[in-house]
Amino acid sequence: MEPIKESSESKDAIEREKEASLLKEDPALLARTEILRGKYPGQERIRTTIRSHEPFQRVGAGLLKVTDEALRPKSASERVTYAIKRFFIGTPIATSEAEHERLTKFKALAVLSSDAISSVAYATEAILATVIVAGSGALHLTLPISIAIVTLLAIVALSYRQTIPAYPSGGGSYIVAKDNLGTLAGLIAAASLLIDYVLTVSVSVASGVQNLASLFTALSPYVVLIDVALVILITIVNLRGVRESGSVFAIPTYVFIGSALLMIIVGLVKIYILHYQPTHSNFPVVAGTEGLTLFLILKSFAAGCSAMTGVEAISNGIPVFKKPETHNAAVTLTWMAVILGVLFIGITSLAMSFHVEAVASGNPTVIAQIASQVFSGPLAFMYPVFQLSVLFILTLAANTSYADFPRLSSLLARDNFMPHQFAFRGDRLAFSYGITFLAFMAALLLIVFHGDTTHLIDLYAVGVFMSFTLSQAGMVLHWWRARTEHKGWQRSMAINGLGAVTTLLVAAVIATTKFLEGAWIVVILIPLLVLMFVGIHKHYTRVERERTTNVPSSPKQIKHLFVVPIAGMDSVSIQSLSYARSITPHVIAVHVAIDENDAERVHEEWNHWRPNIAENEKTELVVIDSPYRSLARPLMEYIDAVHELYQDYTLTVLLPEFVVSHWWEYILHNQTAFQLKAALLFRPGIIVTNMPQHLLETPA
Repeated sequence: MEPIKESSESKDAIEREKEASLLKEDPALLARTEILRGKYPGQERIRTTIRSHEPFQRVGAGLLKVTDEALRPKSASERVTYAIKRFFIGTPIATSEAEHERLTKFKALAVLSSDAISSVAYATEAILATVIVAGSGALHLTLPISIAIVTLLAIVALSYRQTIPAYPSGGGSYIVAKDNLGTLAGLIAAASLLIDYVLTVSVSVASGVQNLASLFTALSPYVVLIDVALVILITIVNLRGVRESGSVFAIPTYVFIGSALLMIIVGLVKIYILHYQPTHSNFPVVAGTEGLTLFLILKSFAAGCSAMTGVEAISNGIPVFKKPETHNAAVTLTWMAVILGVLFIGITSLAMSFHVEAVASGNPTVIAQIASQVFSGPLAFMYPVFQLSVLFILTLAANTSYADFPRLSSLLARDNFMPHQFAFRGDRLAFSYGITFLAFMAALLLIVFHGDTTHLIDLYAVGVFMSFTLSQAGMVLHWWRARTEHKGWQRSMAINGLGAVTTLLVAAVIATTKFLEGAWIVVILIPLLVLMFVGIHKHYTRVERERTTNVPSSPKQIKHLFVVPIAGMDSVSIQSLSYARSITPHVIAVHVAIDENDAERVHEEWNHWRPNIAENEKTELVVIDSPYRSLARPLMEYIDAVHELYQDYTLTVLLPEFVVSHWWEYILHNQTAFQLKAALLFRPGIIVTNMPQHLLETPA
């Protein structure tokens, strides 16, 4: 009989091993496997039970991929929300499709250069409006000042061409300054750029709408409303993704470039071929209110430097280019600098030749006055076309900020200097939080400043030149450190050194000349933002260091102790106690009695149910008499006392919670549970577990 016994034990062992092997299978299968035995010995089969619909696709051992089924809305309200979101934002784009969302040079010029190119619509006007205080006789200085600004543009563009191959991952001034000059310099550059990006949206939209109001004067009372509406429209388009925004914005950008070039060519023909007009005289006489001083010239130069904003956008956004990224970015940067320089000098020359002066009210704008004189006669139809193209390019100039503000925010969030939500990519691979926050801040500025471009420009360009300086200074150190590896390091360092010196001087000029006009706000705001970055970083560092509890790291060392608040020995309380007892024999049921009858009732119910408790269990009932009928506070005091006395135990508070069918029914339930959860949230070392009680919806 002994051999038979051994055979039987061996067979049982094989069966147990077989069952164990099934249980050890990859849990990513999301399937339940079991052995089904037949009527006769040896007859068996394996049955695998799977869900009727598969929300996941198995792509490897322990690796699942979410399918469209998992994302499909279930309820009617979810379907409505989903439909609205898909209508405005579009269908989700998989992470694997990110490569296909990159931009060609043609689209990238529209997305990343629209800010810089569009500034020609108001940069000349900014110079004219500043110089005019010295009288109309000083307006001839506008062209030399513009030439100086274009020279500065060439220096900065050449400097950033050095940055692109050195930092192919993008990040611009923040990354360059942080890597070479230290974290503080990087944060100053980041704060400067973030402010500039918000102002870019506000100034661009405000300027575009002012040009629209020049064409349709009846719209003047609704300028702010149109401003905000355009911000919302641009936000929605950008939430749809980088490639789609590039497709939408490419045509208006090139329409403006083409119509502006046509205006310059036609204007020059009229001036120098049809009838010659000198560029330094015949301005309408305006008496000066100030003397022509070096300070005024520098102030005019600072005002015109608004044309330089957005130049760094391409070096910041290198990752959005198609491969080869650095080559395409460098070529696009060159295109942008050439187009900007030609348009700026051309428009300034036309303003001088046609003797155009800036109107104090801003309506009509300088560029609108030029267009009305150039596009006359047979070309009169081009005037409204050009004005609309100005509106579009100025509005779309904000798109440069929508491309770079979210990306810079994501880098700061990655380094723990901004909330981590800013690093999150939305359904369309766009940084949704950064886009939405930028839109909110820009709309707020437009409302506060009533869409007035003049006041907004006073805040402009201070931050961007500060970031230029830090970036170029960082590149100087970069080339010095790479002198043994980089063959032409002397040339590269000289170019970036020249860029650093010139942009530093310009930053000092702008900060000085515009300080009282509003630049002081930016000068104060930059260090405040840096302090905010540092505070956020300290918080994340502290959380990472201190996010520990008294829960041991080894499962064998954990000793559970459950506290289960109960209202009585009803089915909910019994289920909660059963769940807690399945984990540990150490369970305390706590009832807060508000009168003597309540305490007696719970004791009777407990004594009736108590035989269900095994002898080796430590499940006990504690009734707390609350003479002032307070529920939450006595419970919290008791939980704190237990936690203090039994620090070697892992204390878990189990709270039953009703899940009702209608939102308004929550008012009738769970009030004490909500209070307890809110209070326990701030008790370190105490675990809170919810036991949901779903209420079935039955017909009335």
